[in-house]
Amino acid sequence: MTEKKKFYLWLLKTNLFISAFTFGGGYVVVPMVRRYFVQQKHLFTEDELSEMAAVAQSTPGAIAINLSVLAGWRTAGMAGAVISCTAAVIPPFLILSFVSAFYTAFISNALIAAILRGMQAGVAALIVDLIVDMCRMILRENSIFLTLMVPAAFAANFVFDINVALILVICCLLCLAKTLICKHTAHPS
Repeated sequence: MTEKKKFYLWLLKTNLFISAFTFGGGYVVVPMVRRYFVQQKHLFTEDELSEMAAVAQSTPGAIAINLSVLAGWRTAGMAGAVISCTAAVIPPFLILSFVSAFYTAFISNALIAAILRGMQAGVAALIVDLIVDMCRMILRENSIFLTLMVPAAFAANFVFDINVALILVICCLLCLAKTLICKHTAHPS
């Protein structure tokens, strides 16, 4: 088997695994992609992963699938994107097909309810890991503005109960304004 085929097989296997065993939304996929693509295989850097996660979030569709496609594209071009997309879609499709076929049996099963509660704990741990990593990246920027934005956004939601979507819009606008101001002061007309 050629190296290219071996890599395609690894890409398929890894994306199937990530898709099958990450529950809780798109951001749960980021630590798994980091582990396999950045830390184990060194296929791209932490900064590139952050950029891909931002693009995956801002494009239509599920973040997990978008990130898988971007990781596949980055590592193996169009073939990698197709393999990664297919691998990312298969497990949820099969799981949802199975659950929908036996929905009435699942809805009342105490064991299934307990398993789902256990999965919530695992998802919470992965999200905390992601938040810690994101905060580390923000602190590496050595920007007081960005560093203070994190606790301000947390307080806005947790203390003042402001809608998360509004907080995201305000943070985006503040960062955009900061970027435009810095660009204008660096290159005055």
